Order: sequence, then C-alpha cells, then structure tokens
Amino acid sequence: MNIIVFSNRRGGGRSRYFDLTHPVTLALGALIVLGTLGTAFAIGMQLGAHAGGSSADPKAWGRVLAEQKSEIAELRARVQDRVDALAGRLGQLDAHIIRIDALGRRLTTMANVDRREFNFDEPVTASPASGAQLPDLSSLLSQLEQRVDLRDAQLSALENVIVARKISDAVRPAGKPVSAGAITSYFGERSDPFTGEEGFHKGLDFGGTAGEPVMAVAAGVVTWAGERSGYGTLVEINHGNGYITRYAHNESTLVAVGQTVTRGEKIALMGSTGHSTGPHVHFEVLHNGQQIDPLIFVRR
Repeated sequence: MNIIVFSNRRGGGRSRYFDLTHPVTLALGALIVLGTLGTAFAIGMQLGAHAGGSSADPKAWGRVLAEQKSEIAELRARVQDRVDALAGRLGQLDAHIIRIDALGRRLTTMANVDRREFNFDEPVTASPASGAQLPDLSSLLSQLEQRVDLRDAQLSALENVIVARKISDAVRPAGKPVSAGAITSYFGERSDPFTGEEGFHKGLDFGGTAGEPVMAVAAGVVTWAGERSGYGTLVEINHGNGYITRYAHNESTLVAVGQTVTRGEKIALMGSTGHSTGPHVHFEVLHNGQQIDPLIFVRR
C-alpha cells in the first residue's frame, strides 16, 4: 500500500509504502480502534452519571423507582383529601336545599297554593360519604345542580304568586275609614234627612267629631281631592281592578290628586261640608262603576 505525504516545504510530496499485513501496522490499527472505543465508553459513562447514576447499577434504579412510588402515593393522598373536602361541601349544600324545601312547603301552605303546582317534596339526594370517588361526586354534583335550578324556578314563581296576591289584597277595600265611630246610616233605601222623601243612600255614614282623621281603606291613587256638588269636600281614590272609594263631607283634605296612598293612611279630616246634617264621613265603594254596599268591606 502506497501513501503519499505532502509537505508544506516547497509544495513537494513524499511517497511511503505500508504493508497492511505487517505486524507493526496491525498493532497500530488495533491501538487506534481501542482508543476510539475507550473514548466512546468514557463519554457514555459521563452521560449516564448526568442522567442520575450508572445505568448498570440496579440498586440505583430501584431507589429511583421507590422515590417515584412515594411521590405518587403522596399525590394520591392529596387528591383524596381534596375529594373528601369537596364531598363535605356537597353535603352542606344538600342540607341547605333541604331547608329551602321546608321553606317552600311552608310558603305554599301559608299562601294556600296547590302543592302539586309547587313540588317541594322531591326525595333528597344522598350526601356523599368520606372516601367518595370523583365519578360519584360528578354524578351527585349534576343532580344537585338540577335541584338548585328547579328550586330557583319554583321559588321565583311562588314569589310572583305571593306578591300578586299581596298587591291584590292591598288594593282591595277592607275595614273602616275611621278608627272609631258608629254607623249612623246604612246603604240602600232611606228617608232623606232634608226632604223626608224616600231616596237611595249610596254609602255608609260614620258619625264622629269634626277634625277626626279619615283614612284610606286600601292602597291606591287619589283621583279627586276637593269640592263636589252634594259631597262637600271629597276625596276619591282609584284602587285598580275596577275599585273606587269615596270619602265625603270632610272639613279638609290631606292629600292631592295623583298622590299614592296606602291602607290606613290619613287622607282627610272629618267635617260637615256639602249635603250634611253634622260631622261625619260618607263612605262609598264602587266596582266597575256600580255602587256596592260598603258594609261587606267594612266587616272584612
């Protein structure tokens, strides 16, 4: 085998002959191969050391696996603690819904509402026990969410019913327009105190003393506050739902047209103005324009 060696001097080259079968040549080749393998092995050992120990040491890998198992167990315990805390919270929410159900049943009874329309008797979801698993909690959470949505809708509807009923009761005439005083003239046919002729009395008269307060028998809006022929100083209140009340022969008014009043609020002072024989309040009730005997509302 000829090998040409170039020298930097003068750009010349020399030729050398190596016999590959010669023992010296073979020895040199073997040394080169062993050196290369030794270097590769050293590099591998260094990489193994940086990776956490010798890959050929079973004890080292056993320690690594033991540490990983310990970390997994610790993580699992922490996750279970969180699951148990969530289960406890779900149990508290379930108990809260039970109290809401009891309140709903009590409200339906107080409001005299058909309990079939507002069902607060649905069976209670079993509270999760300690050690529950995530799939169990997910199912219980879905059931709890459905119950909360249902109760929210039912309570909102029940609230609307109760509020509407309260409004209806508040604007429906009830009670007397005076705190004290007897009825001196009833609704219906009677002799006119001025002419003695038969006539129709459209309301009730309550006797009293001049200056005594006259009160609204229901909530509403004042539609008249002033003089009217025959009535003297009159207060008229529109209560909605077709109901109107009138309070006549007052000494003076305490409200103005357009003012909102509530049941029991003072609206005038008793007097004897207009077609009157003495201090009293003439009380009328109209429904859809028709005169109604106020006695049925006074007795309410």
